[in-house]
Amino acid sequence: MKTKLILFGLLVSGFFAIQNVMATASKDNKGTVIKVDDLKFKEKAPSFAGKPLIVEFWATWCPPCRASIPHLNEVYKKFQPKGLEIIGVTDEDRPTVSKFLKEVPINYHVAFDNGGKFSKPFGIKGIPHAMILDKDGKVVWEGHPMSLKDSDVEAVLK
Repeated sequence: MKTKLILFGLLVSGFFAIQNVMATASKDNKGTVIKVDDLKFKEKAPSFAGKPLIVEFWATWCPPCRASIPHLNEVYKKFQPKGLEIIGVTDEDRPTVSKFLKEVPINYHVAFDNGGKFSKPFGIKGIPHAMILDKDGKVVWEGHPMSLKDSDVEAVLK
């Protein structure tokens, strides 16, 4: 029993250590202007011109990514009527993502980054990783999507 408790403690400690590594990038992307025009979308590509965005990098196999999806669905439900759009960007293939979406609905836009061409320049070292872009496409916030505050989103909606 004591061994099981010790192993459980190590597992929990490791999980929180991994969480601290998640949503990190090898560089600070604040101030970078991002164009999302080259992404391939699950549905017909919408126009994001002049709209504030949350761009979130995720994968179906990533437990913290799965945990953040309901939160992002709520953020989208709350702020989409005010003009916010959210793009969940994955480097996985369409069949894998389509199967996943039957189990875990994503109410915002899903885009495919085959080969990581879109995400590589940002130096993202852990997922999930989110960035808030203002109406001009400039990164004004980045971090773990569960750290998003209403005030962070409201700031780009003004």
